[in-house]
Amino acid sequence: MKIVLCGSKKFIPKIFEVSEKLQKMGFETVIPREFICEMTKKEASIRHFSEIEKEDVSALLIVNETKNGVHNYIGANSFAELAFGFYKRKTVYLLNDIYEPYSEELVAWEVIPLHGDLSKIKKN
Repeated sequence: MKIVLCGSKKFIPKIFEVSEKLQKMGFETVIPREFICEMTKKEASIRHFSEIEKEDVSALLIVNETKNGVHNYIGANSFAELAFGFYKRKTVYLLNDIYEPYSEELVAWEVIPLHGDLSKIKKN
């Protein structure tokens, strides 16, 4: 099962950590290319949306840590990726809990909060 990871640039170390753990659990992961090589925000977004859209991708995992004192933070770009994943009928997970400002949408879209427990991800 392939999972696309999304999250704020501030969470890069955590995203790599989560990716490594998921790989050890037998999942294939995709991380944002802008975290690996230089590219414009526009190019990075287009490439990441292209990854999300692929047929072999089953799920998205939004790495939503605490940022600047805000718990379960999901930025604009990650929310856009999350919404696109929902539209493309991918299962969407949150590493932690629901981000309150988007709670109405996240609950309606049946986004799954993992509360930090990656073992809750179901293999398709």
